[in-house]
Amino acid sequence: MLVAQHTHKRRALWSWACYDFANSAFTTLVVTFIYATYFTQAIAENETDGTSQWAWAVTITGIVVALLSPYLGALADRGGLRRRFLLLFTVICVAGSVALFFPLEGQVLFALIVFTITNIAFEMGNVFYNAYLPDLASQEQIGRVSGYGWGLGYIGGLCCLVVALLGLVQTENPLFGFGTEAGENIRATNLLVAVWYGLFALPLFIWVKEKRSGTLPGAAQLVREANAQLVSTFREIRRRYRQVLRFLIARLVYNDGLITVFAFGGIYASTTFGFTTEDVIIFGIALNVAAGLGAFVFGHVDDWLGGRTTIALSLAGLFGFGLLAVLTPSETWFWVAGLGAGTLAGPNQAASRSLLGRFVPEEKQNEFYGFFALSGKFTAFLGPALLGIVVQVTDSPRWGMATILIFFAIGLVLLFRVDEAQGLAGAKTP
Repeated sequence: MLVAQHTHKRRALWSWACYDFANSAFTTLVVTFIYATYFTQAIAENETDGTSQWAWAVTITGIVVALLSPYLGALADRGGLRRRFLLLFTVICVAGSVALFFPLEGQVLFALIVFTITNIAFEMGNVFYNAYLPDLASQEQIGRVSGYGWGLGYIGGLCCLVVALLGLVQTENPLFGFGTEAGENIRATNLLVAVWYGLFALPLFIWVKEKRSGTLPGAAQLVREANAQLVSTFREIRRRYRQVLRFLIARLVYNDGLITVFAFGGIYASTTFGFTTEDVIIFGIALNVAAGLGAFVFGHVDDWLGGRTTIALSLAGLFGFGLLAVLTPSETWFWVAGLGAGTLAGPNQAASRSLLGRFVPEEKQNEFYGFFALSGKFTAFLGPALLGIVVQVTDSPRWGMATILIFFAIGLVLLFRVDEAQGLAGAKTP
């Protein structure tokens, strides 16, 4: 019996982590590398307008997710709806990825509406996916489990990207008979994302079970209970959940620095060190490999030293490598800085997810991971905006990139106000 339970638990853990492997294809191919570029170059009227329009779509996604995630999280907690919400948003994201195949040159509004809905579904799905972590992993192993998931996510995104590049994008004979006219082979990468996401998400829905708590209340009662839960959380924020609040504020700041690095690292490499498009893709792949390996390795450090210490070490390292990237005139040292930062970015994200998992009371897991999503989106525009302003004023990409150091430094200072022991006690306080 014990062997069977152990086998089932391991299967559930790896099935959960496999969802990271699945959905990272969307953010890697659609949001970052392929479709975003295709939209600005082939669908929009020009690259300048396309970049601005794409940025607005991402901004709208952030606003909607920030507003919806805590409330839907509370609904999921009160009604046992986590699995249903995750399935709903997964289906929407997969279907939306298929729909992104169809917009052609000039169909800007069509493409933006489909992308925005799909991106919102992707982000909302992550809220309920992350909320499974405290149920599946013990307090002693939550760091490594989160790290395994995050590491598999980087691997999944890269594997799908390689398949897309070799099989559809950089070939004269794209797979499955797709042509190159009207960017058909590029648009087909969205179909690859849909199949990849849907296929590798299946193990979670097969092997990861939902905890059931009584009968599902009626819609009106469910809404009242969710409202009451949110009110209760805000009333207790200073007493029971003070450490959660301190942590989320710190993350709100340092995550802006990470967002800026991911958004402008390739641009900085091309403008400052003369990287070609191919160089930037290779650089991006190398950074993702480093981040994945870092997430795997530092998961054990997380369980050994604690989440706060792991995040603090990653922020100190990100500051140091960021400073090196800003100051060095050497392309070689820039590669060192980039790989170093990549190695620490994965652990930073994975340890942030696991630290919240240690602080979350069982009855409010989905709600609190909704607030986690809010902390990642609410001020996400500040880092890119500050970088853009500084570059415009100084006409220097180096000074612009130096702004990320501010976010890492302030985030680190704020993180030292978090008492992990008190946070753990708060999660157990009735």
